Amino acid sequence: MEARVYDTAAEFREVAGPLLAADPITNTVVITATARPWPGALLITLHDNGKLVGAVIRTPPYPLLVSAMPAAVAAFTAQAVHDLLPDLPAATGPLDQVEAFVAAWTKITGGSATRTTAHRLFRLDKLEPPTTAGAPRAATRADLPMLIDWTAKFIHEALPPQGAHPIADEVAEQKLEPGAVSIFWEVDGTPVSVASARGPLEGMARIAPVYTPPEHRGHGYASAATAAASQWALDRGAEHVLITTDLANPTTNRIYPAIGFRPVHDLAEYRF
Repeated sequence: MEARVYDTAAEFREVAGPLLAADPITNTVVITATARPWPGALLITLHDNGKLVGAVIRTPPYPLLVSAMPAAVAAFTAQAVHDLLPDLPAATGPLDQVEAFVAAWTKITGGSATRTTAHRLFRLDKLEPPTTAGAPRAATRADLPMLIDWTAKFIHEALPPQGAHPIADEVAEQKLEPGAVSIFWEVDGTPVSVASARGPLEGMARIAPVYTPPEHRGHGYASAATAAASQWALDRGAEHVLITTDLANPTTNRIYPAIGFRPVHDLAEYRF
């Protein structure tokens, strides 16, 4: 086995691209994250007798992502990552892969691991928009202050308190870049929910984040905004529209299936 390390996302994609494109649903986050430059990222491909068999990345401040790593090579991968980043704070990915990596990592370090989040990946089957008061509107640069505010509130509510978090300003800015969108659901001209999307990349588009202020919840606005963002992705040619939910949130795990999303697999994050 061999681990190859890359200085730039472009170099990583040149090698890992075919592997990632073969399963754009499982590799949704890797594909999206490496579609842009990411200073300080750890980018590794895994090779068995010269054949590309997997990849792992870490884009700070996020955990190591092992969705493109076969569970069978977890021990080799953990040692390779440890040689480069012995103070790795966390890992995330589909259950089989991440649990194999965590077992190998804690064996190397003698430390412990705690599961901090549990998520479920959904893929859109047939879009079934809800009947909800209001209408969609794509955000513009004039909406950036509200996008930043709502993104910060989403991060505070949705992400675990442990570890570093993304910067709300940067996330909101990215949702206004070419190839991305933030769609407000408005009622009588007042924004009541927002859903963002990016893609398609390798035929895949991701919906994230989705946020509704507390005073507007319970009216189906998040479902409507998500459906509008999904339609935006479909109109751009996406074959796979994906969204990830927190398994601890019964609302999101109920509303997205109601508009046509079907479960793919579960994921978890572990902190060391």
